[in-house]
Amino acid sequence: MKVLRIVLLVIVIVVALVVLGGFLVFTDWTRGPLPQHDGEISVKLPASAQAVGGLGDTVEVIRDKWGIPHVYAKNTHDLFFAQGYTQAQDRWWQMEFWRHIGSGTIQELTGQNDRVMRQDVFIRTVGWRRAAEKEVATYEADVLAVLNAFADGVNAYILNRPASDLALEYNLLGLTGVTIPIKPWTPVDTVVWSKVMAWDLSGNRDEELVRSELYESLGQEMTDIVFPPYPFDQRPTIVTADNLPISDASRTTPAGSAGIIGVDPRLAGGIRPRDALFAVTRSLGSNNWVVSGKLTDSGMPLLADDPHLGIQMPSIWYEIGLHCQPVSVDCPFDVRGFALSAAPGVIIGHNNRIAWGVTNVGPDTQDLYLLKLNPDNPLQYEWNGAWRDMTEYSETINFGDGGQPVTIKVRETHLGPVINDNQIGEDGTIGGYNTDSPMAFRWTALDPGTLMKSVWLLNQAQNWDDFREALRYWDVPSQNFVYADVDGNIGYQTPGRIPIRAAGHTGLLPVDGSTDRYEWRGFIPFDDLPRVLNPDSGFIHSANEALVPPEYYEQLRDQLADEFGADSNYVISQYWDYGYRGQRIVQLLQEYQPHSAETFAAIHGDNFNGSASELMPVLAAVDMGDETLNEVRNWLAEWDFQMNMDSPQAALWASFWARLMDNLYNDQLGDVTEAGGGSQDMWTTYLLAQDPQNAWWDNTHTPGTTETRDDILKQSFREGYDNTVRLLGSDRAQWRWGELHTATFVSNPLGISGIEVIEDIVNRGPVETGGGSSIVNATGWNAASGDFTVRSLPSMRMIVDLGNLGASQTIHTTGQSGHPYSGHYGDMIDDWRSIRYHPMLFTREQVEANAASHLTLKPGG
Repeated sequence: MKVLRIVLLVIVIVVALVVLGGFLVFTDWTRGPLPQHDGEISVKLPASAQAVGGLGDTVEVIRDKWGIPHVYAKNTHDLFFAQGYTQAQDRWWQMEFWRHIGSGTIQELTGQNDRVMRQDVFIRTVGWRRAAEKEVATYEADVLAVLNAFADGVNAYILNRPASDLALEYNLLGLTGVTIPIKPWTPVDTVVWSKVMAWDLSGNRDEELVRSELYESLGQEMTDIVFPPYPFDQRPTIVTADNLPISDASRTTPAGSAGIIGVDPRLAGGIRPRDALFAVTRSLGSNNWVVSGKLTDSGMPLLADDPHLGIQMPSIWYEIGLHCQPVSVDCPFDVRGFALSAAPGVIIGHNNRIAWGVTNVGPDTQDLYLLKLNPDNPLQYEWNGAWRDMTEYSETINFGDGGQPVTIKVRETHLGPVINDNQIGEDGTIGGYNTDSPMAFRWTALDPGTLMKSVWLLNQAQNWDDFREALRYWDVPSQNFVYADVDGNIGYQTPGRIPIRAAGHTGLLPVDGSTDRYEWRGFIPFDDLPRVLNPDSGFIHSANEALVPPEYYEQLRDQLADEFGADSNYVISQYWDYGYRGQRIVQLLQEYQPHSAETFAAIHGDNFNGSASELMPVLAAVDMGDETLNEVRNWLAEWDFQMNMDSPQAALWASFWARLMDNLYNDQLGDVTEAGGGSQDMWTTYLLAQDPQNAWWDNTHTPGTTETRDDILKQSFREGYDNTVRLLGSDRAQWRWGELHTATFVSNPLGISGIEVIEDIVNRGPVETGGGSSIVNATGWNAASGDFTVRSLPSMRMIVDLGNLGASQTIHTTGQSGHPYSGHYGDMIDDWRSIRYHPMLFTREQVEANAASHLTLKPGG
């Protein structure tokens, strides 16, 4: 017994030591990366940083109780140095992952992965990082100084800590055999992320491919039905006819205040529209609006913004305040708002005099050119009757788990890279040069740009003139900017490098790349792009709908004909949101006057489904052929069309809508694309509902039977009802849209590892949400996905009060921290989904009154 007791004691001690050791390791891995937010840090730059300069003076970083840092510095260099340091403290893994996305080196983080390989190869082929390197080489000294200061701040943090103390992800990925060296941050790393954002927000590359393949499979007449023109007579435009023509009157603040090109069959061997990076994402959009003082309680402007982007963890936005102490000519920044963690400055927000918000323009800045190769030399292509040389690049793909590197060859023409080289087969083999159907990709973002200069100027702008001067340099991605200032002015400006195309080049389809016939003729001059200052209506809005009425293009052609030709194509884009959100925002801006922060919040949270409201009369007139279904349909018809979390009718409508999209469209669309149920599908469905015998209503899978509108509506309603009962039970009173429409915030790459315990650590959710696609509260979902989960969302919401900047308020999706064991990792989620806000603290007094920590950064040795 004595021996047994000793053995048991030893076992207990060993188990305790193992448990204690495991607890200590767990604590070190999860709490070790949490940064110091209080006290003092002597900041030193290691030699490996290749730094331009360290801190010149002390900097204060006061974080409020929401985890938002407010940086106070005595000079511009120190301000952006401290921003880099601070953002690396809270979001380093996000920054690390983002630069690997933009560089096409994701497998250096994940190890060799067949799915990720497609993305790495494609990104290397397009050349985002090559474009960023070329751009940085053109930067002026003042812009480069800001980027270098930011990079030095990042490096002062990441190069003075082991990887295990930077992010939990390094430890967990290390268990899989992945080794990730910590490399210094550079200005190119910042700029490459701007290329990623530009990719997400630019062009019509998807639509060109989809339209091309549908012309081939369905014919032009059938295809054009599902690409209807914008309904200018029934939906608003951002700039209205009474704001035209664009004239010198809106340049400065007032004193005292074409044809279709045929399809080339060679496309059959090209890039498929359903490929991962070519997926059509029409649900992405944004809302903003601004009202003048004549429409507000306070007599001063109010401005709102909520950009819609893909759901992710942590939030894409990092909220911050950047304050020179004191503000001077040499240090002019006193700005508050939202940054991207990989970049200096504030992208959306306000300073001490002006406020701005953005939505995506979605201009056509991308084209595909069909190349004719020299049969004797794959590095030459025909151009105006002669062979022209390509540039060839070697790109080596390395793997974090030590796999054998893979080298690909990339070809680049003067039009752009050959985008469909290096196609990966089903067996994982990389195809190399495409000699059958090569396509060159022309995109404005692959040319050196000036976006960073624009951000730098925008943050210090003091009036409309400064604001417009800053936006002259905002080239890619083009955004709808709304503006307000403390003098009571409101305005709107479209910036961007938007191509002028040759006659006969609509931008809708790939064109011949063997001649200069279809080369871009130039770009629409900034002063001729749409803008408005102090409109008579007292408000301006944008929600990704058509920018301008057709009259604008007539006036633009007259203005530019002498320089670019009267036959040129001056159209900014032909792919817009179809105006459901815009129409609703205009309605509420008119109904809710006079405006306040409360009315703006009500607009942000509006869940009205305009598509359901216009289609319901048609559905209500259909005899379902079943007493129960008719009764359920009549109950649905009593709905207020609000997609609220607790709405039972919203749940039924969504199920019906998903089935209608599949039954109406997907049989004809085949494997080219799918109907996701966004605004284009909504408007097309409404138009088809007025034509019950249209061929699109026929189910091509039932030969010998010709279905009509009512047949498909009845089938879809029955299937939608059955699906709702299956998911939520037979008691309609217990149905909730929010139970189906949930948001899960996923962290890459661990959040999709397939290991539940790890996913539970880094992901947050699911949580119920209201809203839906093409609704003001735009929590987008995909009707073709088989579920109702949120895919895109309002990534933040902001309301700025120009009468009292300190009364402004905001929220973003998750929390300030990127560390899963921080209290600020997911503390904003509930407020975000409930349309609640926190104060957008601005003055030093407000910040100190709400301070949770106070960190002083001091120059090191």
